Amino acid sequence: MKAKLTLFSAIFFLMIGLGHAQEKAETKKKNDNSQSIISGKVNISKYHSRDQLDEMSKGELLTLYIERIEVIVNILPNIAFATKPGVTMASLGIPETKENKKALEDNIEASGDYFDSTVEFQTKILPYSDTNDLIAAILFYESTLKALHTYNDFKED
Repeated sequence: MKAKLTLFSAIFFLMIGLGHAQEKAETKKKNDNSQSIISGKVNISKYHSRDQLDEMSKGELLTLYIERIEVIVNILPNIAFATKPGVTMASLGIPETKENKKALEDNIEASGDYFDSTVEFQTKILPYSDTNDLIAAILFYESTLKALHTYNDFKED
């Protein structure tokens, strides 16, 4: 009788433990489905000096320019929420209502559309720009991106 009671108790606690583990896994899975506020390309591979940029061809400069625009379009409009990817509405305490999720999806889609149309325009028109102006713009964009690393210094607790 004592063996049956011990076996029953062990099975009972094992079942409770498994049920609790599944509950945690489902909660984690639900939270993982939250969409990040900042999506897309969010960093550049390298910052450059004017001398380095002076040595590059115009084609290389155009590529750098467009890469920097992409990062800025993905981050700057959302810096009031986050400056890095992985931040979700749930992690900020924003209710994940149907309306809020739709607003985030619309924002991400609009950013993508804006970037695509900007790149299309830049690809056609930017080759006519002055190389020195292009270099100045790249350096400006890079300094803006560097400034994002100090964004938290402006917050007051």
